[in-house]
Amino acid sequence: MQLLNPLDDSLFPAKTASYTGTAGSTGTWDAGVEALLVWTTTAAYIAIGNGVTATTSSTPIPANVPVPFAVPKGTGGPWRVSAIQVASGGNVYAKPISGT
Repeated sequence: MQLLNPLDDSLFPAKTASYTGTAGSTGTWDAGVEALLVWTTTAAYIAIGNGVTATTSSTPIPANVPVPFAVPKGTGGPWRVSAIQVASGGNVYAKPISGT
């Protein structure tokens, strides 16, 4: 089993944002992260990258299930996570991690 390790909180803190039928976006992180743990309080569509805004064509994730993602290759800073509801608003949480 591969362990997921949170990165330094002072450089890569956890961030959150609320969303509804309008996308919400976290604050940004600088380049240097390869992986991210994301979870939402309701089913949502998410997007990860530079200046992204989630749409209903983005990646769907279930509520209350932390999902590890690779940060897209070539993503420099600042980058963020954006989420939009599937059926009801909620909050998205994200924490940069390493997979070692």
